[in-house]
Amino acid sequence: MHCELLVPGLFSASAQARLPALEMLLARGRSESAPSQRLEAWLQQAFELEEQPLAAGALTLLGSGHDPGSARWARADPVHLRLMRDRLILVPAAALEISRQEAEALCTALSAHFAGALAFQAVDPRRWCARLEKELELGEAAPLEMAGREVLLARAGDALLNEVQMLLHAHPVNEAREARGEPPLNSLWLWGAGCVPREARCRWSSICSGDPLALGLARLAGVRHPGLPASAGAWLDRAPEEGRHLVILDALRAPLALSQEAEYRAGVEALERGWFAPLLGALREGRVGMVTLQVPDAAAAASFETIRGDLRRFWRRPKALERYA
Repeated sequence: MHCELLVPGLFSASAQARLPALEMLLARGRSESAPSQRLEAWLQQAFELEEQPLAAGALTLLGSGHDPGSARWARADPVHLRLMRDRLILVPAAALEISRQEAEALCTALSAHFAGALAFQAVDPRRWCARLEKELELGEAAPLEMAGREVLLARAGDALLNEVQMLLHAHPVNEAREARGEPPLNSLWLWGAGCVPREARCRWSSICSGDPLALGLARLAGVRHPGLPASAGAWLDRAPEEGRHLVILDALRAPLALSQEAEYRAGVEALERGWFAPLLGALREGRVGMVTLQVPDAAAAASFETIRGDLRRFWRRPKALERYA
């Protein structure tokens, strides 16, 4: 059995973070490098969909158990735009506490206001989708990629977004948030428009992820797509014996994008305990034939493949994670 881990953000750990199991896998394995990519672009390439923009909205619906049909959907994720003198800084939903009730109330109000032009659906409190009745030129960058960055005033002043922002500003949900001292959900980040592709192909027999976009791609490709288990131990208990299997561990993306150093450090340590150490043990015992680690957003995107025999290469000494950055 071949276990492939996709771990964006991993090589941003500081020198103080020593991770013995991960360092062993990296030091003893064979490595390759490639141009750095954001997670969504890596998935797009892995599923052989590079010839068209990634339909993140439609695929998110598909992966969360909804039927996007043949309509054109976009992600319409809630964000907070913070005014800093003459600049607008984007705060993504990952940095905000949003309840299911708040998300559904705002999506209902937006759908009613834009009836016949847009229809909104909250897949979960932080991931919303919008059905588009007409073509809109939208970008492909997810809100996390824009965290803390300046939003171009031209985009922020777009007529559609102006209307959205006016409705959100006056909605009771945001009035209540402001009264509690919480940032209002005062805009949307529209990205990833398109219809569900006709087909997708990939090299894995199963894909585990907590991201409905990745699960939508897996469903489109016709491979098993269980949710993300709590640990490698739980994954090994239910994983089939043969085949190549992808596990997407993207818990580091948000704290890295939001500069949350303590949360990031805790996340790296949790991956060492829950995934890297158990998989190293499984490799030694022969329960897993190969472990591949993919870090797509490193300065030079890295791939490390390690088999049981590689662990005997004692002369390849483990190094601190920052050496791979």
